[in-house]
Amino acid sequence: MTTQSTIRILKLPEVMRMTALSRSAIYGKADPKSHLYDPDFPRLIKLTAKSSGWVESEINEWLLKRIEQRNQQHNQRKAA
Repeated sequence: MTTQSTIRILKLPEVMRMTALSRSAIYGKADPKSHLYDPDFPRLIKLTAKSSGWVESEINEWLLKRIEQRNQQHNQRKAA
């Protein structure tokens, strides 16, 4: 038996709500030329010539990584 998960595509306003980042910060994280560039930030996918979005599970994974990094930094400070 094969289990299929649902792939959900998020548009910019929803990514902004989930991450608490501005439009320019989100696009900056995707642009290697930007000082905001984050190679771990999920890549945009083109849906049509004028429409694009992000995969929800990738945004969630990115957020979880940020939480893990915060917790590791906190634990390192406590140990010092």
